[in-house]
Amino acid sequence: MARYVDMHPDNPQPRLLAQVVEALRDDALIAYPTDSGYALGAQLGNREGRDRILRIRGLDERHHFTLVCRDFSQLGQMVHVDNSAFRAIRAATPGPYTFILPGTPEVPRRLLHPKKKTVGVRIPDHVLVQALLAELGEPLLSSSLILPGESEPRTSGWDVKEELDHQVDLVIEAGETPAESTTVVDWSEGAPEVTRRGAGDPDRFA
Repeated sequence: MARYVDMHPDNPQPRLLAQVVEALRDDALIAYPTDSGYALGAQLGNREGRDRILRIRGLDERHHFTLVCRDFSQLGQMVHVDNSAFRAIRAATPGPYTFILPGTPEVPRRLLHPKKKTVGVRIPDHVLVQALLAELGEPLLSSSLILPGESEPRTSGWDVKEELDHQVDLVIEAGETPAESTTVVDWSEGAPEVTRRGAGDPDRFA
């Protein structure tokens, strides 16, 4: 059974944050709220966590994982951002956008797209996630919690707990989240291409 952790959305309890990070470092797979629905999360080095995310979501090896970063500086360590992308991405973060970019050597190879060598990155505008990332000290391997046959992410921790009780190790509850995914912008070819329209305004990248 998954552990259920009820956290304050605006003032996350440090003791509980420390417990979640300890679980992540012990290779736990967590479900957590973001500014665009719930997501699945694991530590970057958690090989089994990556495979569990693919199984839960019914995805194959070509899935673009997302590295959830605390700030633009951390994002820049994970992906190559050229001058044309720099200002636009910086202006849109933090917020409900995921950017597909070429990964740097900092990204474990198994997390990159097998052919394109790209990975998703994002900086969420969410107090709890920012606090969790600060405590963890590194990006979080992540994927939207959209189950097979569904088109929107889950929005309630208790709903996730009931659905995935034996498939994840820990569920964070911190109030309802929006039911809209991030807007995905693929910048891997040098120009922005909106590949999924979501919560973030896609017109700024048109």
